Amino acid sequence: MSFSCVIFDCDGVLIDSEVLSAETEAMALRRHGIDISTERAMGLFLGLTHDDMERLVLREFGFKFPPDHIEKTMEILREVYKERLQAIPGVRAVIEKLTVPICVASNSPPSKLGLGLSLTGLFELLYPHIYCSALVPRGKPAPDLFLYAARALKADPKTTAVVEDSVAGVTAAKAAGMTAIGFIGGLHHGPPSADRLRAVGADHVVETMEEVGALLGV
Repeated sequence: MSFSCVIFDCDGVLIDSEVLSAETEAMALRRHGIDISTERAMGLFLGLTHDDMERLVLREFGFKFPPDHIEKTMEILREVYKERLQAIPGVRAVIEKLTVPICVASNSPPSKLGLGLSLTGLFELLYPHIYCSALVPRGKPAPDLFLYAARALKADPKTTAVVEDSVAGVTAAKAAGMTAIGFIGGLHHGPPSADRLRAVGADHVVETMEEVGALLGV
């Protein structure tokens, strides 16, 4: 089918940041005495908003984030991003070829979202249509953010495609009545990921941006 709008998640879709984010979050939590690996942090936090992650940490570890947690974590992440962050291969070409309205809709906080897109040279391609969960009552897996983005672009959810790498994101896309393209081309994905995305309703699962482009007609 043809689409009237395309919504991209950011982390793990536009930028290969999920491993870096998990490493940073695990490092920050270990500084507070919580024994957590990068792999477990990835499994627990992938695709969550900060508020949902905070509730999960309190439930799983009995630990409440200090008020400066986001600020301190961002200090670590900024340096990690500067050294190692890369755009997902082929994503710029897909964005540049699309002729329908496009945007980013991410659960990441604004500071992290802007930093990642700027360091990878993607910010100018997507500005001003860059939306985060701070704009809506509920982040993914609720549909609120994707519906907000569709309204902003005057797009019909039924003809909107969403490119997502997480269970929370695919769940949100389907709840919004959109076509969900599961992307498993980021470094964080392993063999079970395609099955997990299909299990929550992904209409397609692909490994490269070239495959994403083909589904989008470019």
